[in-house]
Amino acid sequence: MEDTIGVTGASQVPEQRGELLIETAVRYAEERHWDVLPGAWLEDEGEVPRCSCGAADCAAPGAHPAVAGWAGHATGSATAARRLWSRNPRASILLPTGRTFEALDVPETAGCLALARMERMDLPLGPVTRTPGRRMLFFVLPGAAVKVPDLVRHLGWPPASLDLVARGEGDYVAAPPTRVGAHGAVQWVREPTAANRWLPDADELISPLAYACGREAAAARGR
Repeated sequence: MEDTIGVTGASQVPEQRGELLIETAVRYAEERHWDVLPGAWLEDEGEVPRCSCGAADCAAPGAHPAVAGWAGHATGSATAARRLWSRNPRASILLPTGRTFEALDVPETAGCLALARMERMDLPLGPVTRTPGRRMLFFVLPGAAVKVPDLVRHLGWPPASLDLVARGEGDYVAAPPTRVGAHGAVQWVREPTAANRWLPDADELISPLAYACGREAAAARGR
């Protein structure tokens, strides 16, 4: 399998190997200037992988910060990233939000609908991930978490009625190829490339995302 940042096909998702993780974390820092943070990892003992944190009820096995005060341990230095993952090659790759980017987090079905609409509208798009928990995350410029509630209200939706979460300062996202529990790995739907280095503003994507989430909410009420 190719040791690349972007992996889009489900059949191409690499296993979470130490070599791949360290090289990918370094590339995120070096090529995208993203802060990276080594997180918990999966212990592949027994039939079901368990989280290194040891909690039987871990909400995000293998994909959460491993230390308190995690924000201070993130780094944007490729050299420091290599050193951190050399100490623990199995650590997951977490990306703190609210620094160089934020993320609009929506259900996968809504995300697919919105993405198709965005492409028809020829809207600028940044990287997009898909999680094993059937969520899609659209990377946007910092500041989204502050203004998304007002943007949604302006479109006529009560923010609480939509399953649309803006991940900003103090939060993080798991980056490909991090594995989450027994369900698989985080994948790129739209991988980081030179063409999407400049991220869109939340204002540019909020309309199709809110519309798709609104349809998702209406469908859920009708079931």
